[in-house]
Amino acid sequence: MKKRYLWRLSAACFLLLLVTRTSADDSQPLYVEISEQAPALYQLLWRIPATFKADNLPSVVMPKHCQILTPAPRVQPGGKYQQRYHCLKPLAGQSIAIRFPKYNPATSTLLKYSALNGEQHTRLLSPDEDQWILPEAETPSRIAQDYTLLGMQHIWAGSDHLLFLLCLLWIAGSARRVLITITGFTLAHSLTLALSALQWVRLPMPPVEAVIALSIVFLATEIVKNNKQTLTWRYPIAVSSSFGLLHGFGFAAALEEIGLPQTELVTGLLFFNVGVEVGQVVFAFGVLSVIVLAKRWMLPYFHDIQARSFTRYLAAYAIGIGASFWLIERSAAFI
Repeated sequence: MKKRYLWRLSAACFLLLLVTRTSADDSQPLYVEISEQAPALYQLLWRIPATFKADNLPSVVMPKHCQILTPAPRVQPGGKYQQRYHCLKPLAGQSIAIRFPKYNPATSTLLKYSALNGEQHTRLLSPDEDQWILPEAETPSRIAQDYTLLGMQHIWAGSDHLLFLLCLLWIAGSARRVLITITGFTLAHSLTLALSALQWVRLPMPPVEAVIALSIVFLATEIVKNNKQTLTWRYPIAVSSSFGLLHGFGFAAALEEIGLPQTELVTGLLFFNVGVEVGQVVFAFGVLSVIVLAKRWMLPYFHDIQARSFTRYLAAYAIGIGASFWLIERSAAFI
């Protein structure tokens, strides 16, 4: 009885191992690796899963300006092959294609590209995709342009950062105080953005995001109170610098999702920050321009103290309510 039980257990384990192995083989992707060995010299390595049929084996199609330097191998299922190419142009920005004689057997393709300068890129193609355009080479000018635009897009898409900046502009008032206040905010968040992006200082993001919302609620409350003797109204740079440190961690979280360039890390970090500053300046200039035009077109209204007070209350309460909702929502993520 015991021997029969052991025999059945052994058979079940064998079948389980066989099924697991078969499933693993079935899900194995086609693997293609291209590495730059020297200027204009590339090595192609590809590995074909053993489950592929012999009459439907894939081939890797290099750009037309690439000339093969080694004899074409006799491809078989389960094989691993290498070829060398001389390309008249860099492969960055060029298309690499996967071709099947008959059809793609519902298999993904894992492609890896390693450049001579140390860049590495990986892409998983679905069965519906048959080509990959290799990323352009990372150059200082390209990184500067791309990350400046990314920084501008981030600040303009960040409603919380813009509302905080709007409240600072409101409290600062004059052009000189606005300049000082924004400068303090810029220096503070630039510091923590760099420290966090370089992973020298790390903070959990849910509490940071909640405190960013709290900073907007705080400023909205100060606007409603309108007490010009408080520290916030007398020295807005103190508030902008203090909360700016936390906003920098928020910028760093967005930059982490985007990813820093592999070979131009400092350039990417610097110009992402430049983009954020440009976005802030454009936003501040737009807000001040709207105020100037509004004063010109609605001059009697701006001289009416009650009307100005009503506008202040309405805007501050709207901002405060929205920021309070963010505060509750973000706090619920970690409480």
